[in-house]
Amino acid sequence: MSGGQPRALIAGGGIGGLAAALACARAGTEVTLFERSAEFAEVGAGIQLGPNGVSVLHGWGMKDELAAVAAFPHRLQVRSAGTGSELGVLTLGPEIQARYGFPYATIHRADLHALLRAALTQTSVQLTVNSAVDRFVQLAHGVQLHLADGRQAEGDLLVGADGLWSGVRQQLLGDALPQPMGHLAYRALVSQSRLPANLRSQQVTAWLGPRLHVVQYPVRGGEWLNVVAFVHGQVAGNVQDWNHNGNAADLRRAMGATCSPLQALIHAIDDWRLWVLSIRPRCAASKSKPKVAWRCWAMQPTRWCLTWRKGRAWRLKTRLSWGGCWELRVRRFMFPRCSNSTPKPAGRAMPGCKHAPFATAGSFTPRAQCAGGATPP
Repeated sequence: MSGGQPRALIAGGGIGGLAAALACARAGTEVTLFERSAEFAEVGAGIQLGPNGVSVLHGWGMKDELAAVAAFPHRLQVRSAGTGSELGVLTLGPEIQARYGFPYATIHRADLHALLRAALTQTSVQLTVNSAVDRFVQLAHGVQLHLADGRQAEGDLLVGADGLWSGVRQQLLGDALPQPMGHLAYRALVSQSRLPANLRSQQVTAWLGPRLHVVQYPVRGGEWLNVVAFVHGQVAGNVQDWNHNGNAADLRRAMGATCSPLQALIHAIDDWRLWVLSIRPRCAASKSKPKVAWRCWAMQPTRWCLTWRKGRAWRLKTRLSWGGCWELRVRRFMFPRCSNSTPKPAGRAMPGCKHAPFATAGSFTPRAQCAGGATPP
């Protein structure tokens, strides 16, 4: 669109969409976000935020708000699912904050979503619900968005933050739909007060075993425990639904001959939600300069978004890190007004958080190629 303030259209009101909207608004861009549901909501699961992700939230003025709802584990312990023996430890808490400038946090996705929504109320971003995106049209001067109810909107760019089953991506790339990986994720959130004392925890614990792994960590100020168990399997029904009812008996059987402490944790929880993990094939790079970008979470720690406006590229991308700050890391590329949108963490970079090339949901090793058929991390 010619002249005036640049305008961004964002499809999707999850964590990624809200974070993109806030980043663009802070960069001086007019933003309209379209969410297909009747209300903004994030269903339950936890998320780990490394120092680089926490630095973004602090830079956006959310330090106190984050501290009020997150947990800050003192260490990350890796244990054998079979024997219970310790395989490794990473000290978190004050030590990691001193090293990287910001803490390592664990938070419920709904709480992070609420923080971003609250921050957006202090901006001019327009948040619209009941606004399912039907299609878009590439224009010479921008992009035109067509909603399912017949409404239209125009902007300088469109960000598709509509998830793994993105309609924006499907129109943009025309590639195949996501395919089940043969892995299931059982997720549970339980009040620590309901657990036996020996099962309560204020640390991150990863249990690793053949064809399975389990991750647990505190959320909501440490009062609740988030648990996710990854096993091999299939499920009947809609694979797009990440909120199936999970059968506790099925999960317990899938745990097989795991160690007593892990068995005790799994048996202490009766209510599980089931999520089918799916993945996309790698997509070919485009030589064109689209004004449309797709950004999705593919159940793995990589996100990407690449857009052009009048020949200048914006980049919303993550760093691969222990924390999995997939939806928050916003960086600028040839867009000077974004340069001061987030502070740089002090100290050294997190292990493995060098700038990575743009990736898609297919940029991961398929299960069949994993040594021993192990579940990808």
